[in-house]
Amino acid sequence: MQKIINLFDFKQKVDYKTEILSGITVALALVPEAVAFALIAGLSPLVGLYAAFMMGLVTSILGGRPGMISGATGAIAVVIVVLAKTHGVEYVFATVILAGIIQMLAGFLKLGKLIRLVPHPVIFGFVNGLAIIIFMSQLDQFKDASGNWLTGSNMYILLALVGLTMLIIWGLPKITKAVPASLTAILVVFSLVYFLKLDTKTVGDIASIKGGFPPFHIPQIPFNLETLQIIFPYAAIVAGVGLIESLLTLNIIDEITETRGHSNREAVAQGTANILSGFFSGMGGCAMLGQSLINVSNGARARLSGIVASVMLLVFVMFGSGLIEKVPMAALTGLMIMVAIGTFEWASLRTFTKFPKSDILVMVLVTLVTVFLHNLALAVLIGVIIAALVFAWDNAKRIRARKFVDDNGVKHYEIYGPLFFGSTTAFTEKFDVLNDPEEVIIDFKESRVVDMSAIEALNKLTERYHKQNKKIHLKHLSPDCRKLIKNAESIIDVNVIEDPTYNVMLND
Repeated sequence: MQKIINLFDFKQKVDYKTEILSGITVALALVPEAVAFALIAGLSPLVGLYAAFMMGLVTSILGGRPGMISGATGAIAVVIVVLAKTHGVEYVFATVILAGIIQMLAGFLKLGKLIRLVPHPVIFGFVNGLAIIIFMSQLDQFKDASGNWLTGSNMYILLALVGLTMLIIWGLPKITKAVPASLTAILVVFSLVYFLKLDTKTVGDIASIKGGFPPFHIPQIPFNLETLQIIFPYAAIVAGVGLIESLLTLNIIDEITETRGHSNREAVAQGTANILSGFFSGMGGCAMLGQSLINVSNGARARLSGIVASVMLLVFVMFGSGLIEKVPMAALTGLMIMVAIGTFEWASLRTFTKFPKSDILVMVLVTLVTVFLHNLALAVLIGVIIAALVFAWDNAKRIRARKFVDDNGVKHYEIYGPLFFGSTTAFTEKFDVLNDPEEVIIDFKESRVVDMSAIEALNKLTERYHKQNKKIHLKHLSPDCRKLIKNAESIIDVNVIEDPTYNVMLND
């Protein structure tokens, strides 16, 4: 019983009023987002709403980060839009289910810890790019059905309502934190529009959200190899994008709340949610940074807020669609603009003169890829690759060798810096095999032999000395490295007690 209590974090102290009010606010913000992302994917609005409900509920209960909100997202919509247009919604459901299975496997294999390999400049770029996307997506509310900018009274009313929403969200917490500022802003703007009969765009002008409970539905597709070949590439991308966005969001919320989430548990929860979403007529999804920030900024820290948000979203769909469709888009637009402002890492702008140029390049590149390609997974992958290459290049230049000949005529090479694939050439060039004396000592006390390229470089170096009939001693070299070097018994002289263990090979 105690394990069950710990699993669901029921021991955590919960501020019920804050959690419930924050959940209602998040539910209101989820409605237009879910509808918009479903339309982007070429699907029915209800497919997005059902996904938001299922993703939010399951991850709030099982996820590794209390307070984080999941739902239908633009990142997933961009991936599945082509599949939806070419093969239809049934293939989308099947793809989401398969993506969920892949995500669960990633969690069970404990691959969530790989998110630690994402450098901070990449996270900065990801967050800034996402903030820009959130802001730019709100600009559509200032346009008419033809895509032209609003003019006259329509524009003035919209600007005034959006500005009022932002002002309340910014100013109310300075006066009182008894109620969420974002929910208060929505209610105030809704009241003004309703009682003053203001002519402005509402949620109902985008699409109807009326529906029932998500129906259980097994995808109507042929269960054969050809179908798998169609959906697997999309499923793999959905799984990857979903995990990257979810785990990065988890890390960001961790920093804000100064607590620690569980990445592998979150991966399993995301996979479970996507599987159920596919079986209950949803388009799938992942964690949502914007809505998560709304929730956290309202003071929510427990699982209850996410559960309330998802349940209230379903209540809106089943019973309150008529009322929710009257909510002014100006209120939700102002809310999301404030989210964009809060999401952007303004501190990153001050790093341009302080951080290394390579870090600045990575941050800017990730931001640009995120904004212009709307592909978060690709942006993060590019950032990680560039950061890794820069790191390898910098460390490749750090290999050094201190050389001297002792009183016995033995030449010593004291190696400093990591020996790996990037530094093997510079390492080899430091030795004068032909002119060295009959006995040479290479000391790795201040160095580390990192990979197989380094092992091969040592192999070739020992062979060169061996051909010249010269004795070479490799000091402070790890046992696993010695086993992989040819002629080891005759040329290696070490103090075993001082030898490190690098475990460069998992098997002999």
